[in-house]
Amino acid sequence: MGTRFIPPNLTYYISSMTKNYWGGLVPRPPQNYVYGFQHSEIKANLSLLRFVSAELTRGYFLEHNEAKYTERRERVYTCLRIPKELEKLMLFGFFLCLDAFLYVFTLLPLRVLLALIRLLTLPCCRLSGSRLLQPAQVCDVLKGFIMVLCYSMMHYVDYSMMYHLIRGQSVIKLYIIYNMLEMADRLFSSFGQDILDALYWTATEPKERKRAHIGVIPHFLMAVLYVFLHAILIMVQATTLNVAFNSHNKSLLTIMMSNNFVEIKGSVFKKFEKNNLFQMSNSDIKERFTNYVLLLIVCLRNMEQFSWNPDHLWVLCPDVCMVIASEIAVDVVKHAFITKFNDIPADVYGEYRASLAFDLVSSRQKNAYTDYSDSVSRRMGFIPLPLALLLIRVVTSSVKIQGALSFICVILFYLGMITLKVLNSIVLLGKSCVYVKEANMEEKLFQSPPSTVPSRESSRAHRSKHTHEPAGESVEEGMLASIISQPTHQPECTASKLPTSESDQFLTTPDESEEKVLIQDGTELIHRAPKKDLLEIDRFTICGNRID
Repeated sequence: MGTRFIPPNLTYYISSMTKNYWGGLVPRPPQNYVYGFQHSEIKANLSLLRFVSAELTRGYFLEHNEAKYTERRERVYTCLRIPKELEKLMLFGFFLCLDAFLYVFTLLPLRVLLALIRLLTLPCCRLSGSRLLQPAQVCDVLKGFIMVLCYSMMHYVDYSMMYHLIRGQSVIKLYIIYNMLEMADRLFSSFGQDILDALYWTATEPKERKRAHIGVIPHFLMAVLYVFLHAILIMVQATTLNVAFNSHNKSLLTIMMSNNFVEIKGSVFKKFEKNNLFQMSNSDIKERFTNYVLLLIVCLRNMEQFSWNPDHLWVLCPDVCMVIASEIAVDVVKHAFITKFNDIPADVYGEYRASLAFDLVSSRQKNAYTDYSDSVSRRMGFIPLPLALLLIRVVTSSVKIQGALSFICVILFYLGMITLKVLNSIVLLGKSCVYVKEANMEEKLFQSPPSTVPSRESSRAHRSKHTHEPAGESVEEGMLASIISQPTHQPECTASKLPTSESDQFLTTPDESEEKVLIQDGTELIHRAPKKDLLEIDRFTICGNRID
């Protein structure tokens, strides 16, 4: 066979491949060749018509990157599902807050009355050795006394003078004041339930323990002061909103509503994890319910000024609808982009709803360790006492009760609220049982609440079982604490975690994708479990965002 002709471009590539690339320089191609084509061929192919034709007929194949485009399509579907899933969580949380709010008006007075009757009749029965009041009854009596004292103190606050004082300020000053009030409300909510819990525990702590507190009366005075100041703060918020409603050009109301969209900027571009998003969702539920109550107070004050003319109610409806619509729009946009940027599925809102339902179901157990209204306060930061105190103050000052017919109407209205509370509780309990069953969390109902500081013996036994370490080593250096897994769709398993620093435990847990395997003694693999369960997040915090 004769010698086959090899084009110069192939000769160049073959020669470059045979050279030692690491030793010397790769020879350059001939000057009359550019990427394997002669200059004459390039000049002949250069044509505007050929370029336009190539641009019009150029094709590409999306199936070559199927995984990428499938992921993008799923992101779109996730964003479309967010409004529905978010509103289902918001609706469920709204009725939970409503149940805790109605409890203050309906069942709490009856429970306080029963506790006082027991307190008065028990010494007559000569039952020696038994407690005068149960711990739950002590907490109810304390709540009742706090409400009575704060209500008597609220009579010294002039709502009309506060309204005219705020109305005399400029628009920009009122805008700054409203932002400061929102921030102060969050700070009060984050610390208020701690004050109330400290009072309840101080009053019901077993007496045989060593005294490690300042006394019940100082704690009670602190709680009264907190509830009164928080009620005043909410009153100023309602007054500022009322001034915005009654302004002629509605400029203040527009500025206040546009302030909600600033919340998107402060939240969307931060790193969020599932637990952080859970805290934000609870905060949004509390904020939405509080705004509804503030709108109710504004409507009551305006209707009183217009002698309860129903025509004026239609004048307020557009502004009320604008406030509600802006809240819903901001929440939907905020959660949609947070889940998009952090790759959080829409099913996570079902887990949040199941966690809230678990609180309700566990509070109905015989061995429950907290009241549900307090559980809602710890979970969402919604403390119903100051808000209920303000609503009672506004209603009693706006509605005049005169005559037997008025008293009958008040009694019928009270019975109607009790009926609403009972029906709402029954429906919520039924839906909560369904959510807990769907999330496979029934077995957690029979577990004891997680202990913050485990005993030395149980920690040593746990260490010796899982890590085969000697029992004589220090607990602080090698303790393994078992943690309940999150209610996700992954199979649940018993996990252990290695000791971490306090700074790690202050923040929330990383996602499941960030859980790495750790090698211990070179032989055994131990999976790191999440540091925090959704059920363990019972503290409302405004610092739920971790910025990396």
